[in-house]
Amino acid sequence: MRASRHLVKLEHFKAYNPTAAQLLDLAKHEVEPAETLSRTQLVVTWICCILAAGIMIETLFFKFTGAQESIYIFKRMGTEPWWRWGQGIWELLASICLLTRRLKWAGGILGTGAMLAALLSHMTWLGYSILGDHGLLFSMAIVSFLCCCTVLFIHRHEIPFVSPLSYW
Repeated sequence: MRASRHLVKLEHFKAYNPTAAQLLDLAKHEVEPAETLSRTQLVVTWICCILAAGIMIETLFFKFTGAQESIYIFKRMGTEPWWRWGQGIWELLASICLLTRRLKWAGGILGTGAMLAALLSHMTWLGYSILGDHGLLFSMAIVSFLCCCTVLFIHRHEIPFVSPLSYW
């Protein structure tokens, strides 16, 4: 086998050791990632984020003030009052992340999980109608779940440690 004359021999290999001046020069060049979403994706993302965050923030008032419906729901599951507070904090974090530009992926994950828990509890313990609401809470959970799934799908490339395109 013939050795290529363009390759450096292993004995002549030197590790890259930049000087302090080179490191300072590199630190001055801050790189912003290019926006990779189309205009349609940006509009859909913002609509879904505002809709899902709005629904979750609206229900926070009832969870944190101990409204009759919230107490009934969590007593029926046997988790009152601790999980009512836990679910409220979970949805608050999801809403904040959905409305933060660089954390939409986290909001999608948190919101999808919170709404999946709500949907499963409606389909198992609670039923679709809670205290005569004709399925309003269940339909709001479906809308939030679909919006959070859409946001998560659109921003899946920004999840750190999963995608090479993440900028963390």
